[in-house]
Amino acid sequence: MKIDQIHFYVENASRWRNWFTSYMGFKQIAPTTHYHNCCIEVVKSGEAEFLLYSPQGNDNPVAAYLKQHPPGVAAVTFHVCDLENQLQQMPVEDITLLQPLQTMETEQGCLKWCQIAGITGLVHTLVERQGQTPLLPWLPHWVQKSSSPLPAGLHFTNIDHLVLNVGAGDLSPTVRWYERVFGWQRKQAFSIETSYSGLHSQVLVAPSGQVQFPINEPSSDNSQIQEFIDFNRGAGIQHIALSTPNITEATLALKALGVSFLSVPDTYYTQLQQRFPELPFSQPEWEKIQQAQVLVDCEANEATQSSTTDLAIPLLLQIFTQPIFDEPTFFFELIERRHQAQGFGEGNFRALFEAIEREQQQR
Repeated sequence: MKIDQIHFYVENASRWRNWFTSYMGFKQIAPTTHYHNCCIEVVKSGEAEFLLYSPQGNDNPVAAYLKQHPPGVAAVTFHVCDLENQLQQMPVEDITLLQPLQTMETEQGCLKWCQIAGITGLVHTLVERQGQTPLLPWLPHWVQKSSSPLPAGLHFTNIDHLVLNVGAGDLSPTVRWYERVFGWQRKQAFSIETSYSGLHSQVLVAPSGQVQFPINEPSSDNSQIQEFIDFNRGAGIQHIALSTPNITEATLALKALGVSFLSVPDTYYTQLQQRFPELPFSQPEWEKIQQAQVLVDCEANEATQSSTTDLAIPLLLQIFTQPIFDEPTFFFELIERRHQAQGFGEGNFRALFEAIEREQQQR
């Protein structure tokens, strides 16, 4: 299983297409189209493919979604290798089929798909693609999607992970649902507590390793996770992490275009050098990291320090945008993993949490 597409419901799809192409370096890969009173735009960077929908009238799912929630991620499409077998393994009592299994034969391929309602309301479309298939199942004559897509976009190669926020007490049942329905497995679990608020987080991964899905719940009434739940009017995708091969260059390029990021205090870098004196950065790179305000998590422990050279220390570099919509809900993470870093920046999490808290307190 891997992420095939992310579906955003927004108020003006063409405006957000322009934002992604002008500010985030994505490429438009399909012409603007209209379907069932919706405008649809498609942008892509590497394997990160986003579909942007906006309503044209009140009688469509996008309009209904926007009456209940602010703009954001309404659905995720996952590619699977054997959809029929995947469905047979799902416990019937745990799934609500929004669309049953359907098959479409094309001249150059075969597309199978179905839709499942998630436990939090997030829609999950499962697709099996063989050969060249329509980008969207319900638009068979629209742009074709090849199994060997051409690269697109300037900065990003793929989606590293996406994060779901749920209400207090909902973490355990949500985790169990994904375990039972999709067979995902638990990875890291951690809690963050500050003098102001806190959260609990459980990371899930697909057996393929190509889907990583942290789930957060608030541990206090004034938690930033609770603020998200309040403004989003329910659970939802809090952020998507976009992989980049050079996070400092990408960040500085996006900042130059006007993309806003969470600020990091200078003391963070002083403390970082004290915690990890073995960080293998040259002075020019270290200066660029501070200029870009990128967070660094070193995954070295005593074993790795004794068995690897400095250049092979696993490093996780991260930075987070401000919320991109009007309300403090969805944002992007930029992430660069070096030397097979596997974590999610637990060492950075407190710094991120405190940075978001500062923004929250200002609001």
